[in-house]
Parts: sequence; C-alpha cells; structure tokens
Amino acid sequence: MGNFWEDYRKQARQLENEIDLKLISFSKLGTNYSFSDTYSDKSPLLNKNGSEHMFETMEMEIEQLLSKLTEVNDRMAEYTQSISSASPSAALLHTLKRHRDILADYSQEFQKTKANITAIREREDLLGSVQRDISAYKNSSGLNRRTDLYLKENEHIRNSERLVDDQISIAIATKESLDSQKKSLSGITHKINTLANRFPLINSLMQRINIRKRRDSIILASVIATCVIILLLYMFH
Repeated sequence: MGNFWEDYRKQARQLENEIDLKLISFSKLGTNYSFSDTYSDKSPLLNKNGSEHMFETMEMEIEQLLSKLTEVNDRMAEYTQSISSASPSAALLHTLKRHRDILADYSQEFQKTKANITAIREREDLLGSVQRDISAYKNSSGLNRRTDLYLKENEHIRNSERLVDDQISIAIATKESLDSQKKSLSGITHKINTLANRFPLINSLMQRINIRKRRDSIILASVIATCVIILLLYMFH
C-alpha cells in the first residue's frame, strides 16, 4: 500500500512542476501579446493569429495538466480513506492537504492569468493604434525585465514553501516515531520499576537510566531547535 502512496506523490510533484513551468510561460505570453504581437508592423494579421493560436494551445495544455493533477489528488484521497480503519497518520493527511492547496493555487493563478490575457486581447482589439504600439514597444524591454524578476522571485518562494512542507512532514513523522518509542519505553519502565521495588540493585540501575534519558532528551531538543533556527534563517535570508 505504501508504494501506491509514493507513486501518487511522485506523479503529483511531476505534474506540479510541469504546471509551474507552463504558468510561467503562460504569463510571459500575456505580456508579450499585449505589447509585441497584436499590432506589429510586419504582417499584423499573421502575428495576431499566431499569438491567439499559441494562447489557445497553451491554455488547453494547462487545463489538461490541471485535470490530471486533480485525478491524482482524488486517488490520494481515496487511498487515505481506504486505510481509514488503520487510522492514517497525520503526515499523510498533511501531505494530501498540501497537494490540494497547490492545485487550488495553480487553478486560481491560471484563471487569473487567462482572464488578464483575454482582457488584454479585447482591449487591444478595440483601442489599438500604430502610435500606441510604437510607444508600448519602447517600454516593453523594461517591463519584461520586471516581469522576469517577479516570476523568478515567485518561483523562489514556491521552492521555499515546498522545502518547508518537506521539513514539516519529516518533523511529523519523527514525532510519531518518538511517540511510539515513548509508549514502548513507558511499558518497559513500568516493568523495570516493578522489579526495582523487589531488587535494590535494579533500582540503582533505573536511576542511572533515567538520568541518561533526560540527557538524551535535552540533546534531541537542542538539535531540533538548531534545525528550526537554521530553517528560519534560510527562509528569511
């Protein structure tokens, strides 16, 4: 069953990466369409039709990828429900929620970009002129640079979010493992305490074990705190 979950996660991440790249290209297409293709001096009708064809093709590709990602998320949800009798871990539920949030963000961004490009097309069709096209062409280089910087920063933020998400999943899995070990140790400790009450030497051994356990807990807490501080410094760097 675990192999199915890893396969679903791998498919989801691959689709998310493909959608991310497509959305970046889609956004750039909207900027270039507004200033370069609609009313070009050379073969304006051909350039306009070429931009519209590219827009429709990319729109269809992104919709297909979003549909595939939705199907993968649904299969992941069905998987968590199929193991409901075994009480799925918080890590599985957290991962499923994160993938659903990413799908929702991509869908919202796609619809927003699509609406912006459609509005640009309609506005340029109604108000375009040769003089305006020349003025827009002079300013397009600076605008494209600002757009590229924004897209790069947006990609950096998404990568940081994915890194934080992976770290949270690891932390949750570690906590569950520690809780399981704690329960096992508690049972063993209870049995040893029972024996310690009967044999003084065992009682002395128990005291030393408790001292070492407290020391290990302090070391583990220090390591976790250090990792969190380093992660926060990386995020806000």
